[in-house]
Amino acid sequence: MTFATWNLLFTGMVSAILLLNIVQWSIYRERLYGLYTLYMLSWLVYFGLRVDEINQYVSNNTWYFVRVAAPMLAYFIYFDFADALIQLRTRLPGLFRLFRITKGVILAYIVLMWALCFAADKWYGSVYDTAHTSMRLLMVGIAGYGVWQIGQLRGVVPRYVAIGSAFILAGGIVSMVLTRLGFALDNSDFFLSAPLTFFELGILAELICFTLLLGYRQRRSAIRSATMEQRLAREREQHQRQHLESELVTEKLQQQMSAVQMMALQAQLNPHFLFNSLNTLSSLIASEPAKAERFVDEMSSVYRYLLRTNDHELTTLQTELAFIDSYYHLLKTRYGAGIDLIKNIDDPFLQYKLPPLTLQLLVENAVKHNIVSAEQPLRIRLTTTEDGCLIVSNTLQRKATNRVNSTQKGLLNILSKYQLLGQQTPKVEETANDFIVTLPLIK
Repeated sequence: MTFATWNLLFTGMVSAILLLNIVQWSIYRERLYGLYTLYMLSWLVYFGLRVDEINQYVSNNTWYFVRVAAPMLAYFIYFDFADALIQLRTRLPGLFRLFRITKGVILAYIVLMWALCFAADKWYGSVYDTAHTSMRLLMVGIAGYGVWQIGQLRGVVPRYVAIGSAFILAGGIVSMVLTRLGFALDNSDFFLSAPLTFFELGILAELICFTLLLGYRQRRSAIRSATMEQRLAREREQHQRQHLESELVTEKLQQQMSAVQMMALQAQLNPHFLFNSLNTLSSLIASEPAKAERFVDEMSSVYRYLLRTNDHELTTLQTELAFIDSYYHLLKTRYGAGIDLIKNIDDPFLQYKLPPLTLQLLVENAVKHNIVSAEQPLRIRLTTTEDGCLIVSNTLQRKATNRVNSTQKGLLNILSKYQLLGQQTPKVEETANDFIVTLPLIK
């Protein structure tokens, strides 16, 4: 096979790779494919002038200029291509700065060669050859250093870039050495007798490496994209599941709130409580009408609060305390000196929250299960702690067990609400003298 035939075969193979890359460029719209396209076009222009059918239509000046300018443009584009592939500016900033300086040198060199080929009044062959040889040697040195630096990086992409660059570097060096030695075989038409053949082999090997690398990169990107989509799908499913769980918790909490409201209403509307309240009100109307009027107002406040508590899952401590004041007034009017409510609440905690009717249930339980009399008064204390807890305690003076059976529904309901809200569980303690419930306040 002659060099002319080989050169046609080489340009055909590069053109096929170029067309494949243009198709990929149109699909993925990445700058990387555009740089690769320009890189191959530079070599096609350079080696295309070696085809006899084309070379005969080109002037000597143009041929000499393309001979030096096309490879330099290819190297110029290669620097940006390598940076886009492996992010040289962040991973190898020193090499990136060297490439930027080299690009400036290449532009100055191309301008010089244009002046020699087209602007000079006569041909300066020695200047042309000296500049051409010097620039080739400079590019060999920079390319060797670049291959070594890139080869130190970890990963498949830098390895492919280093191997491909090493191929073209080796082919260029062999071509330069054989040219200087005047290398030729007996059959001068044989394609391996031309030093340029080895440069073309190096370029072809490099293009194969780069094409494989771009394919690998695209497959990896597709896998990463598919993995990301799967992860997003899992996150969406998890979010939907959490949303459904949250809705179920909210629904259950609302059911619990309805149950609490019903328990509170039942406690206040049972005939015994109603009879005692009306009996107290009746005695006040005749003897103390002002107290009777206030008693009615407080009863109204209690029932109004009971009826609207189902609208909210949480209420402020300040609101709950205001309700307890109304509720305690009813108890105080009925029991007199038999009951005493002591409050020691720090102001910063008044805007903290807790489930509504929590304090009412605890106060009601204290009255229900303990003796309330002037001789043995029931003392209920509400205090806050530094760590944001509300302590509800009462003196322990239980009624006879055969008179009051405890189901502990009130306490269980409070514990269930805190659990549904995802809060710390209240602590229930009983000492020899006191019954204590510690409620975490919600900030």
